[in-house]
Amino acid sequence: MVSTTCIVLGIPVQEGAGRLGCDMGPSAFRTAGLVTELRNLGYAVEDRGNIAPAPQREVRHPNGAIKALPETVAWTEAISEAAYQASGDGMPIFIGGDHSLSAGSMTGLARRAAKEGHEFFVLWLDSHPDFHTLETTTSGNLHGVPMAYATGLRGFEGFFPAVANPLKPENVCMIGIRSVDPAERSALATAGVTVHDMRAIDENGVAPLLDAFLKRVAAADGILHVSLDVDFLDPGIAPGVGTTVPGGATFREAHLIMEMLHDSGLVRSIDLVELNPFLDERGRTALLMVDLVSSLMGRRVLDRPTQSYRHTPKAH
Repeated sequence: MVSTTCIVLGIPVQEGAGRLGCDMGPSAFRTAGLVTELRNLGYAVEDRGNIAPAPQREVRHPNGAIKALPETVAWTEAISEAAYQASGDGMPIFIGGDHSLSAGSMTGLARRAAKEGHEFFVLWLDSHPDFHTLETTTSGNLHGVPMAYATGLRGFEGFFPAVANPLKPENVCMIGIRSVDPAERSALATAGVTVHDMRAIDENGVAPLLDAFLKRVAAADGILHVSLDVDFLDPGIAPGVGTTVPGGATFREAHLIMEMLHDSGLVRSIDLVELNPFLDERGRTALLMVDLVSSLMGRRVLDRPTQSYRHTPKAH
């Protein structure tokens, strides 16, 4: 990994999910041993505790379906600033909390990447693209908008904080997608985002799909953020989420992705989102997510030669 200091930030946001329970996620990740596992792998770990939202302001939108807009905006402001600060000190690991937290984490990290002069890339591991705008959401649950917001789609102006450094859609790779609303499908058709649904994984295997994206990140000398939603995984192995969608990634596919990410040396930050301990089975999902983070951070069954994605200078 690029940075050896892991900075754990708890984000107990649940307002974006439409049901209660995600606010307990940070405690569940800590109870499942996240900090201990990272230290056992040789990393310095700074747990900065749970952040709090910024002060709320009155925000209303004509779309009457939208829920908890002032709360989500307040969280986004606080998370974005925390992400910017933490990414200057080490490798942030955002433990949520619903996926609305990524509206803050991605915009803060993109600001940091721009300051450092690097291209910012995101690997989005999720069953949903979260590509709704405030106009198109019909559920009103704002965990469905962070990618649209971070990539600078119109319709957030005057409601959410202005995005100083929009994430380029062509720098986003989504893997595991299997639940897309019509408005999202239409927006994705022209956005330039790379989307690999579960059929693509079935037909090609996950390794070549991820490998192609990692090569693009390396060629651009980019900074890579990984956003891992519990519902990326098949609910048979990860039941602790309020948005279960059958047919998700298997245990072996998920670990392969994490091991490839570690081998790449490109990952600079991670979101762990949508864990709802109230729906989990004796901590099963929290433990699996911590297990996956351990693989991403370098734990392996056997030592083996690995492909380097970083360029090495040519001899002259």
